Amino acid sequence: MPDFKLKPGSKSACRYLKSPIGDILVFNEIVSSLILKNPLGCTSYHTARKHYPPVQKVREMYTAKFVYLNAKGKRIGTGLDMYDSVEGYQTGIAAVISNMANIASHRGKVKHIPGADHFSVLLKCHDADGELYFLSLARDRVTLSSYTDDRIRTIVEVWTDTVPALV
Repeated sequence: MPDFKLKPGSKSACRYLKSPIGDILVFNEIVSSLILKNPLGCTSYHTARKHYPPVQKVREMYTAKFVYLNAKGKRIGTGLDMYDSVEGYQTGIAAVISNMANIASHRGKVKHIPGADHFSVLLKCHDADGELYFLSLARDRVTLSSYTDDRIRTIVEVWTDTVPALV
């Protein structure tokens, strides 16, 4: 299993995956499992007037890429659309593919290129010892940042080793 490699400067570590996560459903399952099953052992916490869950999404972004082809199959245009939810990503792809005005403007057939899509989610995690840190999941890497205790990196490494798509 590849290890997380420390980056210089602020304490962060990144694991580049051997191959990108296959599709949005696998990616979403990993994120949902991390939030709902809490395998990192995070704890909820309170501030003056607000309660926070152990793991929470801070930001998510899903990018779908498209190519427009003429009747001979030659590329005559490209496009990308960005969405802030998995549902938006899925319905957005269908909308682009069925948008006749857009297809007419490009004068070609639109084709979604799923292998070129990007997914990313930034999670804020609260360690049992009280430390807040961030875990960024992308289609091709996992990045741990803003942590001070190396035990947190070890916990994240152990978790990623148990998820086949994150190797």
